[in-house]
Amino acid sequence: MATVGPLGADQAWERYAEVARWPTWAPSIQRVESSTARLEPGMTGVVHGPWGLRVAFVVDAVDERQRTWIWRVRSGPLRMTLEHGLLATADGGSVATLAVEGPAAAALVYPELARVALSRLVS
Repeated sequence: MATVGPLGADQAWERYAEVARWPTWAPSIQRVESSTARLEPGMTGVVHGPWGLRVAFVVDAVDERQRTWIWRVRSGPLRMTLEHGLLATADGGSVATLAVEGPAAAALVYPELARVALSRLVS
């Protein structure tokens, strides 16, 4: 999945990298508890969503230069791996990419939910 927007890739990356900013662009995130303030391998935490939803996570990889990161999320029995990336466009905007690995139903539904958040990330 890919979403294009006018915000520069470096600016969009900072919205990813500074975990406290996640609720500003992801409407399904109310708050985040994390072991560090900035994305880094080994970071752990919990994303708090609507209706008391809690999603635990571990960040597996971060490449600031390439603007990519991978994390594993868990809520109850549901487990997924999400690979995020940001690419610069020729016109100064950015493309947010997402690949989801997990149970078929979640891997089909989650990208559609994420499309709204990623659109806001790059706008």
